[in-house]
Amino acid sequence: MMRRAWIFGVLAATCAAAIAQDAKQRQLGQVVLDGVPEVDAAVRERAMQYFEVRPTALGDVHPDGRSILIRTRFGNTNQVHLVTQPMGMRKQITFFDEPVGGGWFMRGSGGRHVLFSKDRGGDEKNQYYRLDLDSGRTACLTDGTSRHGGVSFSRCGRWMVSSSTARNERDFDLYRTDLQAADAQTGAIPADARKMIWQVEGQYYPGGFSPDGSRLLVMRFLSERQTEWFIVNPAGENGEAERLPLPGLDPQYYYGGGTWSADGKSVFIYSDRDGEFRKLYRVDLDYGRWICLTPHLTWDVEDIAVDETGRGMAFVTNEDGISRLHFADADGSNIRGVGGLPNGVIGGMSFNEQGGVLGLTINTSTSPSDVYLVSFPDGAATRWTESEVGGLNPSTFVEPSLIRYPSFDQGPDGQPRQIPAFYYRGRGEGKRPVVIFCHGGPESQTLPTFSSLFQLWVNELGVSVLAPNVRGSTGYGRSFHELDNGVKREDSVKDVGALLDWIEKQPELDASRVGIFGGSYGGYMVLGSLTNYPERFRAAIDIVGITSFVTFLETTPEFRRDLRRAEYGDERVPEVRAVLERISPLNNAEKIRAALFVAHGKNDPRVPYTEAEQIVSKVRTLGRPVWYALALNEGHGFAKKDNRDLMQVLYTQFWKEHLVGK
Repeated sequence: MMRRAWIFGVLAATCAAAIAQDAKQRQLGQVVLDGVPEVDAAVRERAMQYFEVRPTALGDVHPDGRSILIRTRFGNTNQVHLVTQPMGMRKQITFFDEPVGGGWFMRGSGGRHVLFSKDRGGDEKNQYYRLDLDSGRTACLTDGTSRHGGVSFSRCGRWMVSSSTARNERDFDLYRTDLQAADAQTGAIPADARKMIWQVEGQYYPGGFSPDGSRLLVMRFLSERQTEWFIVNPAGENGEAERLPLPGLDPQYYYGGGTWSADGKSVFIYSDRDGEFRKLYRVDLDYGRWICLTPHLTWDVEDIAVDETGRGMAFVTNEDGISRLHFADADGSNIRGVGGLPNGVIGGMSFNEQGGVLGLTINTSTSPSDVYLVSFPDGAATRWTESEVGGLNPSTFVEPSLIRYPSFDQGPDGQPRQIPAFYYRGRGEGKRPVVIFCHGGPESQTLPTFSSLFQLWVNELGVSVLAPNVRGSTGYGRSFHELDNGVKREDSVKDVGALLDWIEKQPELDASRVGIFGGSYGGYMVLGSLTNYPERFRAAIDIVGITSFVTFLETTPEFRRDLRRAEYGDERVPEVRAVLERISPLNNAEKIRAALFVAHGKNDPRVPYTEAEQIVSKVRTLGRPVWYALALNEGHGFAKKDNRDLMQVLYTQFWKEHLVGK
């Protein structure tokens, strides 16, 4: 603790001195800009049209299937809206300064109560709220202060189970709340209606109640490579839990989904237990048998939804970044593909309470996300929303192509390992400048979803965008996912180096004008690429990025520290610490030659903003200018539209000045 305080003290003093010396510091709204020039009015005017895109995402389908809840933005933040017919008017029902998550019809309310979540200033201490559509009153259902990891409701609507760090701000214990104890007028929940049912160590998240309400699925999250599932007695108070029977009793794999069958006799799980990809299983609870339902599939199963009335189930596979929807009978048999939907990425699947209607969100590379309802079991799809695109002509949007390029090592076939990437070709004649986009995670995957920012750069700046899924990305098998673990961290940066080699061989791309852009872990990838290939980048943008693995691991919140150690390595082990020190961009800042823009949120609960300040201070100490932006009311990213618009205009202005210009 003393060491951490000392680090913060030194950083604060150093950064304060650097800021005091910079006469260009100013504040626009809640964003402090340091060393950033005045906003280019021409860039802003054109960019803002792209930023008026309004995507929608499904919250939930009404119990009778005749209306939906969606999340979209008409002001500064995403809020919950009600839509009562296909392509109908959106009626806003939540009104907050903070972005709202969720939007679910609460069980047993007949669609009159809506559940949603929100935090404060991006601190990710989400609370759950109930909105009474009749009275318009909102009541907090959680403690109002701690971090909550998930929530589940019994089908009768009386019981809520949530995980919370209330006990020690580290471990996600399970709490049961009696919603019948709510005040009849205000909906407020008395403190004695909330009781701990399972005290745990680590991150535990409630799955769902069994149909009869007597059992609750709970997932323990160890990492993106390892999870466990438990069946808990929600009426107990002494941690009455048993682990879901695993094949061979081996927990060293990923088990996701965790959805009850309609009869409550089985659980549907997807896992990479028997190979590279996550297959769909039905777990027979009476006999502990695991039945693989998709042995023929060679891609990950990513999402599961079960029709509670027994009509059947739906699941989604990720096939090279494109989602495919499948239907099956109630026991998981008779699997068939579902057509009639746009090629894109599917998310947020949910059946209505009375059955027969599946809701989902679809996002494509040339259209923002929209909501569709699909009838079950015939698969007829109806589009319910049409997202706005700021008056732009959608025919001008660029669809990326999927490429693969060889990296530095060999793959399982003995040939050079191939790295997939999505390639957006910049408009214009001659060699185009290039921006490499690095996704976060690293347990994540760049998907061909709509990006108004990419479309702006491609169409207005003539910049080509390459978005690689470097080793460590999900979606390409367990072995590929594990290639960057621990001390192998810089191998993912070498994949960027291989992409630079590929760029040099493309006649339409200008290898002398390459920029790199990314956030969170992607921010590390940006800085790590600059220090490993200093002469090959002209400009770079690091958003909420890790600059030193050691200081990051020592200062990230305690509840997620072990999770990150499982991915990056344990800095308390001397040999591992030495590697982390050696590869951290902060310790190699003198190698950076590119123009640099660093952006962060002051309330970031994952990567503390001090990560940004220390790299800004170090690079400036070395005599190089840095654009720096700190949003005072944001966390791990920019969720508020006014902040996000400003930042995206500045990103574009930065490329125009430091990358596009000769």
